[in-house]
Amino acid sequence: MKTTHSVSDRLSITEYDAIVLCGGRVLDPYTNRDERADVAVVDGKIVNSAPSSARRIDVSGCIVCPGLMDIHVHLREPGQTHKETIETGTAAAAAGGFTFVACMPNTKPPLDQPEPIRSVLNRAKEINLCEVGPVAAITRDRGGETTTNFAALLEAGAVAFSDDGTGVESDPTMRAAFEQALEHHAVLIQHCEYTKISAGGVMHAGEVSTALGLPGLDPDSEEAMIARDIALCREIGGRYHVAHISTAKAVELVRRAKAEGVGVTAEVCTHHLVLDHHACRTRNPNTKMHPPLRTEADVAACRQGLLDGTIDCIVTDHAPHTHDEKEKGFLQAPPGIVGLETAVGLASHAMIETGLADWPALVAWMTRGSANVLGRRPSPITTGEQANLTLIDPHERWRVDPDQFLSKGRSTPFAGWELLGRSIATIRGRRLIGRSGELASAG
Repeated sequence: MKTTHSVSDRLSITEYDAIVLCGGRVLDPYTNRDERADVAVVDGKIVNSAPSSARRIDVSGCIVCPGLMDIHVHLREPGQTHKETIETGTAAAAAGGFTFVACMPNTKPPLDQPEPIRSVLNRAKEINLCEVGPVAAITRDRGGETTTNFAALLEAGAVAFSDDGTGVESDPTMRAAFEQALEHHAVLIQHCEYTKISAGGVMHAGEVSTALGLPGLDPDSEEAMIARDIALCREIGGRYHVAHISTAKAVELVRRAKAEGVGVTAEVCTHHLVLDHHACRTRNPNTKMHPPLRTEADVAACRQGLLDGTIDCIVTDHAPHTHDEKEKGFLQAPPGIVGLETAVGLASHAMIETGLADWPALVAWMTRGSANVLGRRPSPITTGEQANLTLIDPHERWRVDPDQFLSKGRSTPFAGWELLGRSIATIRGRRLIGRSGELASAG
């Protein structure tokens, strides 16, 4: 056994030859497993039994599930390491219970060439806190005009394609993207927004924006692009994914497309499941999102979309900014908040504490649902599989303290909130990783 500490000694990493997690609730949506059982890991793989010398950890009362996945994060490297780095971002992911994150390409330079894709992968492997899947740009320099070389980017290690931060507004360009994606069996992830409709908007267009005298962002900017893209997907085929869906009409568009058999999937952010536009009444820049916080009816529609399978997975859109950037006021501050370290608690707050869902459903949305979107191989908790696990304490009540985040970002509207449910560790191969002072530091 070997223990090391990193990221300001707030993350503990312990390497074991053999370990047994004793008495936890094993939830595996890949095999529909839900039972109290021991899980043994020897030499980084799940086994039926471990030697007597194995380290045994009592996890009774906790959930043992496949490693959580977040397919929409911003790690800011290269080019914006003052906001986040691959090291701090993946440390935050591990602390939040994630063993895989897909990072968006709006870096500087953007991930539109093979070399930066390989660089991100190599850096993530060197740090080895969480697996990273780079999402490559759909268009060169994310300019929305000329598609990138999908084949070369996939060969370099890209897991999907997106111009996230902006939508591809040109019809011919998006058609070319669908055709290239179909040829290479790739996933298109669209930031759905027509800027000709949304231009100038800083929050949802409605009674709150009117009362505050702030420019409203018309929801049709999102819905119109989804409708255009679904039509293209229906015609051309392929796999199309709606990023950070936020309106009731958008959810209904996806629901109808799925019913027709169109290859569309969707994700929802934790903050769009919890907050509506009334949260912006304080003019707190940490309530400024993109897409913005919508109405109470939109929040309800997103929750229902998860429940009926219209929405496939929960994501964070983890988007760190510096304190100075966020302190510019609501009009000038960049949109976006951090979310990796609050994701489990917020998802629980929205779906479990409301009585809408249970832990097996939440785990499925944060594992199998995400894997299915990207077409990734499942990571079941079965003998012979590489250990890829998350440990969650569903009973822990904890208070959000941004000063304790491992991310460089501190921007969150949830500071001081009391949440129920928290990841306590991840296991990847031989490595048990968690916040120092908790389970990961045992033994």
